[in-house]
Amino acid sequence: MGEKKKFYSEEIKREVIEMKLSKKYTNKQIMDEFGIRNKSQIMTWMRWYRQGEEHRLSQPVGKQYSYGKGPEELSEIDQLKRQVKHLEIKNEILKKYREIERSWYQK
Repeated sequence: MGEKKKFYSEEIKREVIEMKLSKKYTNKQIMDEFGIRNKSQIMTWMRWYRQGEEHRLSQPVGKQYSYGKGPEELSEIDQLKRQVKHLEIKNEILKKYREIERSWYQK
């Protein structure tokens, strides 16, 4: 008999994405922390994030393709909140990259 699909909240998915982007955690550490059974789940969430399909993170299990139409269904405020969060994460990545780049040139 197959196991039931596990539901991960949008907050958990976003936390996993942030942990992965920080490069401080391995897939195994993230999987152990949140009880994720397969690293492909992390890879899927990262792909959605990179492709700007963050609306998929809030959709129910098994409904990522057919449920709703994505950001258009959100209120304007919710869309803007998501956009701000996305840009904050991108900004953090750029800051880290610049620090690394500076360290290369200082050697």
